[in-house]
Amino acid sequence: MIRFVLLLSVLLCACSQNDPLADIERQTDSKPAYGDTFIEGSIGDASTLLPILSSDSASSEINGLVYSGLVRYDGDLNVVGDLAESWEISEDNLTITFHLRKGVKWHDGAPLTSADVLYTYQLYVDPETPTAYAESYLQVKKAETPDEYTFKVTYAQPYAPALMSWGMSVLPKHLLEGHKITESKLARHPVGSGPYRFVEWQGGEKIVLEENPDYFLGRPYIKRLVFRIIPDTSTQFLELQTGGLDFMSLSPLQYDRQTDTPAFKRLFKKYQYLSFGYTYLGYNLERPMFQDKRVRQALSYAIDKQEIIDGVLLGYGQAATGPYKPDVWVYNPQVVRYNYNPAKARQLLAEAGWVDADGDGILDKQGVPFRFTIVTNQGNDLRSKSGEIIQRRFRQVGVDVNLRIIEWATFLKEFIHPGNFDATILGWSGNPEPDLYGIWHSSKIGPRELNFISYKNSEVDALLEQGRRIFDQSERKKIYDRFQEILAEDQPYTFLFVPEALPAVASRFHGIIPKAFGIRYNFERWYVPQSLQKFSR
Repeated sequence: MIRFVLLLSVLLCACSQNDPLADIERQTDSKPAYGDTFIEGSIGDASTLLPILSSDSASSEINGLVYSGLVRYDGDLNVVGDLAESWEISEDNLTITFHLRKGVKWHDGAPLTSADVLYTYQLYVDPETPTAYAESYLQVKKAETPDEYTFKVTYAQPYAPALMSWGMSVLPKHLLEGHKITESKLARHPVGSGPYRFVEWQGGEKIVLEENPDYFLGRPYIKRLVFRIIPDTSTQFLELQTGGLDFMSLSPLQYDRQTDTPAFKRLFKKYQYLSFGYTYLGYNLERPMFQDKRVRQALSYAIDKQEIIDGVLLGYGQAATGPYKPDVWVYNPQVVRYNYNPAKARQLLAEAGWVDADGDGILDKQGVPFRFTIVTNQGNDLRSKSGEIIQRRFRQVGVDVNLRIIEWATFLKEFIHPGNFDATILGWSGNPEPDLYGIWHSSKIGPRELNFISYKNSEVDALLEQGRRIFDQSERKKIYDRFQEILAEDQPYTFLFVPEALPAVASRFHGIIPKAFGIRYNFERWYVPQSLQKFSR
């Protein structure tokens, strides 16, 4: 959901089920060809196809194919040019000058210039724009366009995530200017400059994209993309097996036990790598029952993370201890860990005043039983099954929990965005940049902001403000180490697990080269050899 800059080295952990080098060597024997259709399943529909307004993964996946930014990550986590063919950073790290590619066109044929970049920046900093991503652009002191193909930004003070923040989707000025952003037709009919053009959106059914033959980095090989909205992953898996889907993120059960057949191995290739994200149980800190950190610590002690990893993930994941995955430079392995300890949980709850005064097996305080609801989204079995285990473990320490599974769009609109929940099981997908200001800073509490659990800690605020001003990696690590220590102590989330990504891709698609950033970083270079193409359009 969040895109920013990085100073990091990550262990390469992406690998196919078979030898990836052998797979790549086999693929090089085939000739790239244009054509065919790629069909992917999505558990939820997009919310909006204006990137400035979206914060859900379903929308972001589509937007990442329709729009382009000035820069992007390559497979090895390097920052490379996208709309910008080059850039210079001043010695004081306060000014970045981007040089745009010439001849880039919007999907409607209009030229893309630095005026579009400036307009996009102005939209982000406009207080009338309801975006969760303004913070990075509010750091800019001055933005200017010396000419049609040069965009220059100057910061008031050094800002470490600056460069990659310009990976945000550039929007078309000629179609948006003079219109209220929240009422724009582009929310349903986007016009971008990326590798794929929008074709149609049948709400709740599918979104269709087609190749952009004028794409500035070269025409994509795959002609047509279809994103089918299938909320149930079991149904998705049946569609995959019968040829109705070409790509699916498998559940651990599907990956481990339901795809080990000659037929599946012939039709699909499986991949496995530690994802850039984690799953958590987040507590709404506006609720009185969660405002004592001893309660949150107790709930973390009451959860057996390894039980979830073994029983739900089938071992395909690692316990999370904070907001960074274990194989990145910023990760702090020394934080307090909440290993399963129900006796400790009961002790902390008692210290916080929660006791079973009436003998009914449920803790209470001043006559109020410790009872709440955990909400999570439909279509994610890992979250719902984790919730069932958590529900059972909480009951064993005297906490009564109801688990509610809600359709994705309703979940966001009626529960998460307005803060209308007790606790939620959700996940963040991120990238190599450690700056998490947008999620954890107290200024980011509010409607449609990312700090929707209302976490406030003055030291965390100060650390986040300091960490984004320092470029030296060793100094940044000290700051983020302390940040992780405080989160571990406060437990605003119970950080549950970092899952392994387990995608399956139809074997007719070639050009897939697993790297540190996974497999989707070069999607426009995937192809189907002519002899293997399945669809004429």
